[in-house]
Amino acid sequence: MPDRPPAAGEPFRFDYDPAVIRFGEGSVADLGDELAAHGLERALVVAGRTVGTTEDVIGPVRAGLDDRLAAVFPETTPDKRLSTAIAAAERYRAVDADVVVGLGGGSSLDVAKQTAVVLASDLSPADLGAAFAETGTLPVPDDLPPIVALPTTLAGADLSQGAGMSASPDGGLVDEPTTGGINAQGLMPTALVADPDLYATTPRSVLAASAMNGFDKALESLYSPMGTPITDGTATRSLALLVDALPVLDEEPVTAADLNPIVRGVLLAQYGFSRPDGSTMSLIHAFGHALSDAGVHQGTAHGVVAPHVVDFLLDEGVVRDDLLAEALGVTDADDTAAAVVSAIARVRDDLGLPGTLRSLEAVARADLPGLATATLSDSLAQNVPPGLDLDRTDLEGILQAAW
Repeated sequence: MPDRPPAAGEPFRFDYDPAVIRFGEGSVADLGDELAAHGLERALVVAGRTVGTTEDVIGPVRAGLDDRLAAVFPETTPDKRLSTAIAAAERYRAVDADVVVGLGGGSSLDVAKQTAVVLASDLSPADLGAAFAETGTLPVPDDLPPIVALPTTLAGADLSQGAGMSASPDGGLVDEPTTGGINAQGLMPTALVADPDLYATTPRSVLAASAMNGFDKALESLYSPMGTPITDGTATRSLALLVDALPVLDEEPVTAADLNPIVRGVLLAQYGFSRPDGSTMSLIHAFGHALSDAGVHQGTAHGVVAPHVVDFLLDEGVVRDDLLAEALGVTDADDTAAAVVSAIARVRDDLGLPGTLRSLEAVARADLPGLATATLSDSLAQNVPPGLDLDRTDLEGILQAAW
């Protein structure tokens, strides 16, 4: 990890190999052409039970793939279970597929990546479960089958080389509930098709919460120690697009035209955030993980804590308020730091998301010390600006401010 984010003119290294990105309204119709460009002929579509059986979503995907569709596996759940990936791998083999297409939100895209790992592994299901129970991850072979991402939410986990996963005793793979994830350069999708028409099939409330997650990827890229001038550029443009476009998600109906600039902003938010040498995700995402484990939707958690995290970092003097102000369009404010925090809160409010922890049924004030401890143990809590030495008291203070 570099000592500090490289400023203009300083040396930096940016090792990044993203997916081919195909964007545009109606672009799912070109899905078969995209697979053909990569020499792929038989797709297994991995999706959730609703997405994979709703004709408004799966119909255009089926039409776009045409004779390159081998089968649909509509069995993923928000738990991202390893047992689901094992079942998907069995289906992949049964239909002689040669590419895994993840369709839906982050859970389905993560299970698609797990499926690729299971397919390439020489471990039995029992051995996969044992490895996951022992380490919280799985070995990722080099020769993974191709993965194509078809996102329908705005969380911005599409251009990623990581995936979350879980296992529970009722799946027959572990003796105790286990959570963890996988991360390897080979898990970056081969191609990503971002079609605003597909996003428009997702309920507005889901889009709003997921958009806060995507917004915060760009926000954190501007103060992460893994930031570079390249990610500064993409993240700044991302935030400028999203600040202007996100308020539409608090209205009904949300159209593909409304979503066009939002999807472009989320694509830019992701560019370079997940790389072989680390991620630009930082403290907001660490809080999001802890609150998500407590039963709070991660996008909702981000909306509550993001202004308070940035307020804390600005007060500590470890982030550039001028860069954040430029991205959020508040450069003419008398108090730049206060204007930055207000702009982030305004995005949250424009999305119609909760503004306090006390408004969330899953969280009691007595939970805050434990949530602070869980956040501090998250690896992303170490991915904070240089010069900041976090402790549990700092994190509990942020949670108290968010209460």
